[in-house]
Amino acid sequence: IYNTNAHKCLSVSCCVILFYQVGKSFTMLNTVPFLFFLLLFLVGNYRISVAEKAGFVGRNGTQFVLNGERVYLNGFNAYWMMTTAADTASKGRATVTTALRQVSAVGMNVARIWGFNEGDYLPLQISPGSYSEDVFKGLDFVVFEAGRYKIKLIISLVNNFEDFGGRKKYVEWAGLDEPEEFYTNSVVKQFYKNHVKTVLTRKNTITGRVYKEDPTIFSWELINEPRCNDSTILQSWVKEMASYVKSIDSNHLLEIGLEGFYGESKPERTVYNPGGAVLTGTDFISDNQIPEIDFATIHIYPDSWLPLQSSRTGEQNEFVDNWIGAHIQDCDNIIKKPLLITEFGKSSKFPGFSLEERNKFFKRVYDVIYDSARTGGSCTGGVFWQLTTNRTGLLGDGYEVFMQQGPNTTARLIAEQSIKLKNLKCPPLVTHSAV
Repeated sequence: IYNTNAHKCLSVSCCVILFYQVGKSFTMLNTVPFLFFLLLFLVGNYRISVAEKAGFVGRNGTQFVLNGERVYLNGFNAYWMMTTAADTASKGRATVTTALRQVSAVGMNVARIWGFNEGDYLPLQISPGSYSEDVFKGLDFVVFEAGRYKIKLIISLVNNFEDFGGRKKYVEWAGLDEPEEFYTNSVVKQFYKNHVKTVLTRKNTITGRVYKEDPTIFSWELINEPRCNDSTILQSWVKEMASYVKSIDSNHLLEIGLEGFYGESKPERTVYNPGGAVLTGTDFISDNQIPEIDFATIHIYPDSWLPLQSSRTGEQNEFVDNWIGAHIQDCDNIIKKPLLITEFGKSSKFPGFSLEERNKFFKRVYDVIYDSARTGGSCTGGVFWQLTTNRTGLLGDGYEVFMQQGPNTTARLIAEQSIKLKNLKCPPLVTHSAV
């Protein structure tokens, strides 16, 4: 039991004394059953206290909690932060600070970033087990600055795609050709585990705190948007790696990195999938039921998922409502874990784009999140793709959101969502034991 929960230690101690006195008073109470009951009580209180470690976001049923209070999340993706902070020649750290100051000003409280880069430009991992200390110091800085601005971090550990190296690079390092061997080859899996351990046990050169002990980190993500030809292979990999992460770090939450596609465990739900989603090998229900996975995630990209309907707003809106609604229902009733929308956006590269249309899309997503949160539902936050600053400029995918303030800007919508979530008054939490 942690010192930060000293009041719990005191209450447990008092109860031990009480049980002892009761045990002496009732001469018919057998010693062995009494001690067994006492042990169960102490274990129960220990489990609850572990779930409430001060400063670390935890999970209580379908709700995120922090120090006993519900947590509502409004945030952004900024995959570029680590490499930007590592580029000291172009004042990259000032760019990161500016971005965090801007988002903090509009009430955002969570960011999703990359904790990997095996690519050509400023790689974090140059070869298996060989790291750039300069790039790692860039990540140290991001974690430090996020803590200063009270921004929690979701840190992804590898990419499914070739951007920034990804699982293909791991396979190449092992001298293999087939990308699917990322999930099955013992050498490749050990490469990944070594990277996980290196990141989780990294001692921040600025704060002096080991990452796995830093409450600035909200959660770890196993892999960004996984793909596999065989759903059983992918799920086996998730089970193995989730267990491995938890064996190193019991403080932080863990999620997979899923987009939310339904699979074989609930075939009737596949009607909500966009075309071709079943071929990704992911299964939203069964994958998120793995005990070591703490919360579920979905992404929302109607422009790219529904290309033939890209200019038909009504059909896109129907898809978005059904997509989010189905996943909230499943997290409420089947998975019974929190749901976080970890990517959503609208790209200027698709026909019919306008700032007004993007704002309508953001508001639609934000309204569904708010309605779920205010009624005690499982979806209590969203993280848009992606934040951009004037210095980083256009990052090329069309989804960039700048934080300029104004009456018709997306930044105004983001600020309004932050205020609404902050002012939510929900019923007290019913305490669940840690799992």
